[in-house]
Amino acid sequence: MVINCEENFEIKKLTSFKIGGAVARVYFPETEAEFVEVMEREPAAVVLGNISNVLISDSGFSGAVVLTSKMNKIIFDGNRVIAECGVKGQKLAQEAARAGLGGLEFMIGFPGAVGGEVYMNASANGQAVCDNFVKARCYSRERGVFELSKEEMHFGYRSSICQEENIKILSAEFELEPLGAEKVNARMAGCLEFRRAHQPLLNLPNCGSIFKNPPAGSAGKLLDECGVKGTVLGGVKVWENHANFIVNHDNGTSLDVLELMARMHKVVDEKFGIKLEPEIIFLGGNNKREDELCKMLYQKTQK
Repeated sequence: MVINCEENFEIKKLTSFKIGGAVARVYFPETEAEFVEVMEREPAAVVLGNISNVLISDSGFSGAVVLTSKMNKIIFDGNRVIAECGVKGQKLAQEAARAGLGGLEFMIGFPGAVGGEVYMNASANGQAVCDNFVKARCYSRERGVFELSKEEMHFGYRSSICQEENIKILSAEFELEPLGAEKVNARMAGCLEFRRAHQPLLNLPNCGSIFKNPPAGSAGKLLDECGVKGTVLGGVKVWENHANFIVNHDNGTSLDVLELMARMHKVVDEKFGIKLEPEIIFLGGNNKREDELCKMLYQKTQK
């Protein structure tokens, strides 16, 4: 089976942060069979969709990455829709609206793809992936290709069983509500308006929320009370309108981001005794200072 693979692939332009160096091997599977073949070859490969919640080191990543962007089929069957893992959330929301089906409006403002959104049970505006989720086709090294129902996914806040058991999403099925295109489009417009007011759009390169909300509270509120809004470090800064976002405003580097994250983490710990947990994924390993920062931020050495 011939699968498109690029070596020493410069990935910066594909990331929503517009940061990153060369990745040793990047695979672009187009089918489920190709995806499985790649994972059999490269069991340690990192699977990414739209590279929207990931910071990749400017010093590069010596492992393998599987980009699912070409696994992008959408199939409607009555009120149900099946979307492959590489489908962008925005695209799925638009197609559902065109069909007059409600339940996925919140995805209109997401930069990510369906696989990642199911993996982390993405949510916004009072809606979450789990609300209309039916089942997913999945892959793991131990089980091969299999299906998981909504109950078996063990959805939680920004979590699912996929994180616990290293399960990859191949496609997901949702059951939607027939509301009519006009009503669904109005809901989507409201979601976009909220996002514009509370989160930076991708014309300001960013990778979404930097830290997860702690069990009791809001990471953004804690950071705001620590006065970090507008803090500049190198070419990146904390967004002026929300303290839990970092934007790349002037050709920032991965080290700039990690140093700023460390500063944000420290002030919250000192003021409130709360150690915030990063929401974004970091891929690196070739820079000593970055490794030191990651050991503190993630409580482990990143690969």
